Amino acid sequence: MTWIPHQLPAQLPRLTGPDSADLVLMPILNVESWPFDRPMPRKLLTAPHGRDNVPDVPNYSWVDYGLRAGIERLVDGFAGRGLPVGLSVNAAIHTDYPAVFELLLDTGWEFVAHGVRQEAVTGAPDERAAIRESLELLTASTGRRPRGWMGPGLAETVHTPQVLAELGVDYVLDWAVADHPLWMSTTPPLLALPYNLELNDSVVVAVEHQPMPEYVRRVRATVAVLKAEARAEGGARVLALPMHPHLLGVPHRVGGFFEVVQELAADPAVTFADPGTVADWFTAQVPAASPSQPGRRPVTA
Repeated sequence: MTWIPHQLPAQLPRLTGPDSADLVLMPILNVESWPFDRPMPRKLLTAPHGRDNVPDVPNYSWVDYGLRAGIERLVDGFAGRGLPVGLSVNAAIHTDYPAVFELLLDTGWEFVAHGVRQEAVTGAPDERAAIRESLELLTASTGRRPRGWMGPGLAETVHTPQVLAELGVDYVLDWAVADHPLWMSTTPPLLALPYNLELNDSVVVAVEHQPMPEYVRRVRATVAVLKAEARAEGGARVLALPMHPHLLGVPHRVGGFFEVVQELAADPAVTFADPGTVADWFTAQVPAASPSQPGRRPVTA
């Protein structure tokens, strides 16, 4: 069993943000290959008469559009502003969408392992082998071993964190439980970086069907609260901003999205960083063996 010791923000050392920022904004671009010959992981359009079909052409097209048109809008928007992004990538993108893979590789951004295709490790016959395959395929295609992991669908078994630690992964992005990184008591220790559910475009757009102004309102409100807490309680906060090309990369959303990105990029209290940079920044201030990480009431994984 893997544990995340329970901690309140006041139990952490005062975290000095990079460039003395109050908020570290961590954009995560999820680039996924959804198998054409299997049921879609998520649907925009329900099947006529409630009878699901495989192949599911309309819902496959929804995602495929993102990897044909939406992806360039998001990449260009961040690259043109000189902002770093963490790339959570299914390893099969290399062969399934080679032009997309080359586009991502050219950015120089950090790759995070995200499975082979968009299928949860909970359904894999051998979880360790599935994770290892994803890591090895990305290592071979990028020339650099990924430091981090995000489970497809954020899904884990009770063994996943320990398996990741044993395979040499530095951090995981599945746990949206705090506004700062947390050490997991795996052997060796694994770092849980903050992720986000209520600002995740999959939740706001695909599940809740909210309009873009509501997404922008949530981002602004969250940033305001986290900056205020950082100043009042003494410690920089981290905010992950999850993105999917078929959701935020479409024409009627991408403009509003980059309006708020530009607003944050111009805020001197906000700095942008990729996950590896966030992991290094936190580890330098709160090493894994630090006595400031108390073994209080555990939350089971």
